[in-house]
Amino acid sequence: MALLSNPIAQKRWRRFKQSRRGYVSAWLLLILTTLSFAAEFIANNRALIVAYDGELYFPTLSAQYSGRDFGQDYDYEANYRDLQRHFADQKQGNWVLMPPVPFGPLENDLIDGDFPPNAPSLATGHYLGTDTSGRDVLARLIYGFRTAMLFSLILLLFNYAIGVAIGCMMGYWGGAFDLIFQRLIEIWSNVPFLYVIMIVASVITPGFWTLLFIMAFFGWTGMTWYMRTATYKEVARDYVMAARALGASGSRIVFRHILPNSVSTLVTFVPFSVASGITALTALDYLGFGLPAPTPSWGELLKQGTENLESMWIVSSVVLAMTLILMLVAYVGEAIRDAYDPRTFSYYD
Repeated sequence: MALLSNPIAQKRWRRFKQSRRGYVSAWLLLILTTLSFAAEFIANNRALIVAYDGELYFPTLSAQYSGRDFGQDYDYEANYRDLQRHFADQKQGNWVLMPPVPFGPLENDLIDGDFPPNAPSLATGHYLGTDTSGRDVLARLIYGFRTAMLFSLILLLFNYAIGVAIGCMMGYWGGAFDLIFQRLIEIWSNVPFLYVIMIVASVITPGFWTLLFIMAFFGWTGMTWYMRTATYKEVARDYVMAARALGASGSRIVFRHILPNSVSTLVTFVPFSVASGITALTALDYLGFGLPAPTPSWGELLKQGTENLESMWIVSSVVLAMTLILMLVAYVGEAIRDAYDPRTFSYYD
């Protein structure tokens, strides 16, 4: 709350809003990310609501219902698309409400007399077609976007937590500590993390958290240099010397004075770090070292698309989706950079 009431922060916010392209992109990105976290209500082979014999059922939110629960002659999970057609033909007051995309990301929908991939069709409900296994491309794009955003945001937190902490210590303490960590980071930065992932992938199947920890293990070094430089600059300023003369502790100087004045460095890199996380995960999935099959993934779709160029809807869908998201992130980054431009605002507490 104190940050929001700060006049400098308010000026930066107004300046961010003045960049209409970045402001609109930020809202679009926020809406898309929020919707992706509710993907089960947008793309799912389970119905949102089933009205049967005067009772309402919510299959998306509850346990699995068998066909017999709705008057069918089988014990496995109900096929809600068939059930929707069946109830419509019966005209007995029963009905089924399906999500806008009535297919799950892992569901194989094989069409009689035709082999996947199938072209986009309103009649079949596959608005962006199917992939080579008959899975809905739009459903996999939505779930793949959620996975990519979640991965990049958590990776951002890890990288910032480690990089900012070590960078601040290097800049604040300096001396032997700074020199030792400089050499360690130089060595660490030259370790080819792709080879590490290939070695790990040859031993175990890398999952979401395995990939995340490996990338965070090597990805924190970039932020360290920026924070070291920013801390060195702030430590030499008069207000830090005054705080020291008044007896302020090192932690108070760092957290109360240096970090708030280095916030432009931290915030400016956030959108580009998110974009980097999305592209890194997509690249690993494309190369076959990323998330295991059949996890919905943009990289896996891109690989399918480039291997089946005659089915242009696969590669064009994922390329357009990636272009849109990365463009929105870049616009947001430009607006943040303008809002935190040190030539416009400076803040010394």
